[in-house]
Amino acid sequence: MMWSYILKLVVLLPLVCGLMIGCLWAWRKLASRMPGQPANRMMKVQETMMISPGLRMAVLEFEGRKLLVAVGRGGVTLIDKIEPK
Repeated sequence: MMWSYILKLVVLLPLVCGLMIGCLWAWRKLASRMPGQPANRMMKVQETMMISPGLRMAVLEFEGRKLLVAVGRGGVTLIDKIEPK
């Protein structure tokens, strides 16, 4: 009787934990693709790229302008901006 309980615990506990981790991973990957994102935001992140472990470059769109910024441990630095034509 006790062995069947332990066997079920050994089999089902990793299965439930794996399903939970898989659902959280899928949610994180698919959350940005979900419809219904607020359309009235003034700023939009166009693209990001990891340059080094402590530095990331990002292209932001703000009021029609595109801004290239560097984001690191020291803060955010404006690299370049493109005005709308």
